[in-house]
Amino acid sequence: MKTATENRKTISLHKKEVLITASDIFTISSHKQFEKTALKVFRFQYANNTVYRDFCDFLKTDVQQVKSLQQIPFLPIQFFKSHDVVSNENPAQVTFTSSGTTGMITSRHLVTDVSLYEESYRKGFSQFYGNIEDYVVLALLPSYLEREGSSLIYMVEDLINLSNQPESGFYLHNHDDLIKKLTELDEAGQNVILIGVTYALLDLIEKHQFNLQNTIIMETGGMKGKRKEMIREELHEILCKGFGVSSIHSEYGMTELLAQAYSLGEGVFECPSWMHILVRDPEDALTYVNDGKTGGINVIDLANINSCSFIATQDLGKKNPNNSFEVLGRFDNSDIRGCNLMVL
Repeated sequence: MKTATENRKTISLHKKEVLITASDIFTISSHKQFEKTALKVFRFQYANNTVYRDFCDFLKTDVQQVKSLQQIPFLPIQFFKSHDVVSNENPAQVTFTSSGTTGMITSRHLVTDVSLYEESYRKGFSQFYGNIEDYVVLALLPSYLEREGSSLIYMVEDLINLSNQPESGFYLHNHDDLIKKLTELDEAGQNVILIGVTYALLDLIEKHQFNLQNTIIMETGGMKGKRKEMIREELHEILCKGFGVSSIHSEYGMTELLAQAYSLGEGVFECPSWMHILVRDPEDALTYVNDGKTGGINVIDLANINSCSFIATQDLGKKNPNNSFEVLGRFDNSDIRGCNLMVL
């Protein structure tokens, strides 16, 4: 399949001559360029995304006066549970859904151009880890694999295929096979990435203690109700000891986004050049806190141009002066002040 850049797909602004291409998004090389492109995307989505436009109008946003990232309205992520958040009239090529317990309303992300998602995670992975063909990719994602519509499974399955390594693959509950494979590959000096949901990684090291020298452990978060939640420092200490590694990598992504941030250790995440984080005041969703202060995480994901690129998540975090960020937890429903008041 050709990438979005190869196809040179062009996205035109409603009633404007300004054009945004996939290349404009994935070749951003400076903050100034990012901000300029983000403002173009904002105007495009205001013109073409009915849900987002209604939200901006509810806030009485004067589109012509929006001149900076901080002035752009961020759509509360809950809208993906109640609305089709799309910026064009094309049919969805794939619909990603969030996980949830029985009876829970889940998010739906209608992706009208899946090549943008593919280009985003392929380039994002390459930016942080280099050539995918240098790795055997092993995946321990049982709760995701056992349901339909997971964007994480879509991404990992593609990375497995792109690795061109016959040893790459998914594991469900066959821990003994995974232990054997992981040990053999690591002892042979093969570079390996094990991508796993948190509770499944804990299950694995309870069954076997490793001493891995050539393997990256990447946790995707989530106990999925299988275990008690724990703070990151405690979790990573347990995983480091169990796998015999010096650090635990992490991936920060979600159903509603097409971009991912990565942490190479210590829970400090960095974004690819088309993704940016702002941290809002937990008491006032329309203002921002200074670096180092805890607040709600707002994500700008320019790859999400056909949906909404400006998402107010339910995650709590803090931003560092170098634009890296940390995820510290989640709001509970009673804590989402400001955000839930604006849900139409």
